[in-house]
Amino acid sequence: MPHGRFSGSLCSPKIDVVIDMGNPFLNRTVDGFLKIGAVGACKVAAEETFEWLHRGDVSKHKLERALKKMCKEGAYWGTVAGVYVGMVYGVERVRGRNDWKNAMIGGALSGALISGSSNNHKDKIIKDAITAGAVATAVEFINYLT
Repeated sequence: MPHGRFSGSLCSPKIDVVIDMGNPFLNRTVDGFLKIGAVGACKVAAEETFEWLHRGDVSKHKLERALKKMCKEGAYWGTVAGVYVGMVYGVERVRGRNDWKNAMIGGALSGALISGSSNNHKDKIIKDAITAGAVATAVEFINYLT
């Protein structure tokens, strides 16, 4: 029977969360989903708080709407991150190497998959794949420098 564990620690500025679902692919995918999903939810919380302070009114209805928006955005961002992390892991396993090319290929595949699921046209899917591959590669190089 599968089992899971969850543990975490906070050492500024890095947050380390360990997910053990018994499978490295699932571990990385769920980890990416949770971390980036939390970022998406925090983004919405900050935007809504600014709006409330700017307008000077808060109501139960606005709070409920903000919570729904936080869940929706958190789930979307987390799903995108989970797809990307899963793709990178899969590419790493297929290629047998851990280098920047995995990020480029994983980003391109993720960008195409997510764009395609949004019912975009062929040209838009290709542009999104190229953009996601370029961004993932740039992030990989920046992480290497720091």
